[in-house]
Amino acid sequence: MADIFQKADSNILRVIQWERLHPDLCVGFTTRNGGVSQPPYDTLNMGLHVSDEPEHVLMNREKVSKQLGFPLENWVQGQQIHDSNIHLIESTDRGRGSFSYDTSIRQVDGFITKETGILCTAVFADCVPIFFFDPKTSYIGIAHAGWQGTVKRIAEQMIVKFVALGAYAEDVKVAIGPCISQDNYEVDQHVMNRIPQEYHKSVAIPTKERKYLLDLKQLNMDILLQSGVLRTNIEVTNYCTYRHRGLFYSHRREQGRTGRMIGFIGYKS
Repeated sequence: MADIFQKADSNILRVIQWERLHPDLCVGFTTRNGGVSQPPYDTLNMGLHVSDEPEHVLMNREKVSKQLGFPLENWVQGQQIHDSNIHLIESTDRGRGSFSYDTSIRQVDGFITKETGILCTAVFADCVPIFFFDPKTSYIGIAHAGWQGTVKRIAEQMIVKFVALGAYAEDVKVAIGPCISQDNYEVDQHVMNRIPQEYHKSVAIPTKERKYLLDLKQLNMDILLQSGVLRTNIEVTNYCTYRHRGLFYSHRREQGRTGRMIGFIGYKS
C-alpha cells in the first residue's frame, strides 16, 4: 500500500489523499533537501531556534512558501515545549513565528484552526508529527508529540478540542508522519515508568536491563483509538527520520546538532 506521505517535490512530502478531499487544503512535511544551509544543518533547515544562520533558514522557508503557494507572512509557528498545550489559531495569529522565533506562539505543541489563509507549522527532528482533518466541520490541526507530549496525551487532547468545537471523534482523520521508528528509539526505565502499564506490551520491546525499544507511532495510535478515532481513519507513515538519513534530520542520530523539518497544514485563501 502506498504511503500516506507522497513525494510531491524532491524536498516535500504531501498528504495528497487529504488534499483531494478539499481543494484548498495544503498538508505535508518537508525533507532536509534542496536548501542553502551549511553542515551540520544541510540543507533545508526550517528551524530558527537552532544555531544555523537565520538568513539561511529564512531563504529555505521562502523557497518552501513559494512551492506551496503559501506566503511566509501567513505561516504560524509555536515555541514547542514537549507538553500538551493546544492553541486555537485565529486570524490575528497570522505571521507569528514566521520570520523570528521570538514572535512564535509561546508554550504550545498543538494547533487547531478552520481559518483560511493561515498555514499551521511545527518543527520536527525525530518527534511525532500528528495531523488532523475533519472533513465535516473543516477543522484541521497539527501536534508535535515527543515522548513527553505523547505520555501527556496530546493526541487525546487534540481530539477533545475537536469535539468541543463541534466535531465527532469518529469523523476525524489522522495521519502520523515521519518520526523516529521503534528499531532506532531506545529509552530507559525513566521513560517507561511514565507510560501506563496497559500499553507496554504493544509499544515496547525489552533490549537489555532497564532498556527498551519504544514505538511512539503505535503509542499515539493506541491513544487515538481510546479517544474515539476510528482505526480506518488513522494513517501511519513508514518513513523513519533516523533510518532515512538522506531525507530527514534526526536529533538522536546527529546527537542534537542538526536541522529541523516542518510539518504543515492549512487552507489557502
